[in-house]
Amino acid sequence: MMDRKLKVKICMVGDSAVGKTSLIKKFVLDLFDDAYITTIGTKITKRTIKILDDETTMDMMIWDIMGQTSFRNLLQDAYFYGAHGVIAVIDSTRPETLESIHEWVDSIRHVVGDIPIIFVSNKCDLEHSITPEILDKHLGRYESEFLFVSAKTGENVSEAFNSLGLAVLDKYFPEMKN
Repeated sequence: MMDRKLKVKICMVGDSAVGKTSLIKKFVLDLFDDAYITTIGTKITKRTIKILDDETTMDMMIWDIMGQTSFRNLLQDAYFYGAHGVIAVIDSTRPETLESIHEWVDSIRHVVGDIPIIFVSNKCDLEHSITPEILDKHLGRYESEFLFVSAKTGENVSEAFNSLGLAVLDKYFPEMKN
């Protein structure tokens, strides 16, 4: 068998303090830190995953952007350009972050069109007010998967990235599934 290697750009989006950086740290390094440090600008992290079989790998270049709206508006074209998929992060304890996720999706689609998006409601290990019904009501129109995740416990973190990897594979590399 011949090894197959894919390289894709994944963007993390969502408001400040929803846990984008913590999710990346958990996925890439299996680390969690309670200290909040604001992301300044953009940080790119890489993780290689096996996808489909042992011969196919996907290098995920994960772009972490600061959550301030002014920054998004200023640099969205450069940040989203060339993206293959997006993880849109909501804070399970802050319903207002669900309201603003639509602006993030609009920004993404303005630059790169209709690409695979996985919605995650982070901090599900804490007492939260966002329920599956609320997510379905607000996000059902996107026909995208949504998961409750926890960067602290690791619940569904790998599943979110792997699910996005499969969605990217379906959209951009369908011939590899045969």
